[in-house]
Amino acid sequence: MSPARFTGQVALVTGAATGIGAATARALAREGAVVAINHWRRPEQAEALAAELSGTGAFAVEADVSAAAAVGEMVEHVEKTAGPIDLLVNNAAILSRADSAELAEDEWDRVLAVNLTGVFLCCKYVARSMIPRRSGRIVNISSDLAFTGEARLAHYCAAKAGVLGLSKALARELIPYGVRVNVVAPGMTETPMLMANPVAYNPGRQAAIPAGRWARPAEIAASICFLASPEADYYVGAVLCPNGGLVI
Repeated sequence: MSPARFTGQVALVTGAATGIGAATARALAREGAVVAINHWRRPEQAEALAAELSGTGAFAVEADVSAAAAVGEMVEHVEKTAGPIDLLVNNAAILSRADSAELAEDEWDRVLAVNLTGVFLCCKYVARSMIPRRSGRIVNISSDLAFTGEARLAHYCAAKAGVLGLSKALARELIPYGVRVNVVAPGMTETPMLMANPVAYNPGRQAAIPAGRWARPAEIAASICFLASPEADYYVGAVLCPNGGLVI
């Protein structure tokens, strides 16, 4: 396997300051891509990652993916800085917990806005330049909870299930233009988001995973990079589920 599958390509990874996004940015840069590290209000972490990847052309770009104008400006900035976007990884997400009967409407709206509408907006603006070039890869990040659901996470689960439906629709719509859309739906991964939630991040939940451990961010990044690579040419609307056997 070539160590530089993405040489000469420009990648935009959303929510890339930490966790799966940061691991994906590292993996893509290691294999030759110029990576735009999107973040929202995490400049220190994003700039530190860009510095870590010094020499690859990586750079940080701040934008709230739930805001159409911000996404349009981000895409324009990336293309002016590095060139047309070849790879888009929609990883940005937020999470909160609340019983559905007590869930505030504005919290529902905010989670859906970032986790689902943000995916749509990034796809929309990036596809505009991919379509005339008849080339591009989009990898959207869902979750195993899109299949199973979980108490007190109705808004998160609904958004991640929506990512599946959106991705399959876009896959059919964009493949005639040579743009491939696929999904990675990870299980519980040892990221700051998981570790900040003691309800999920505890020995009992870990023991319930048949593989006996949390996923490592780099393992999820490997699935993302595969779908972004030429080796995945025949994958259209596919969903890869690295979850350690928790959902089979």
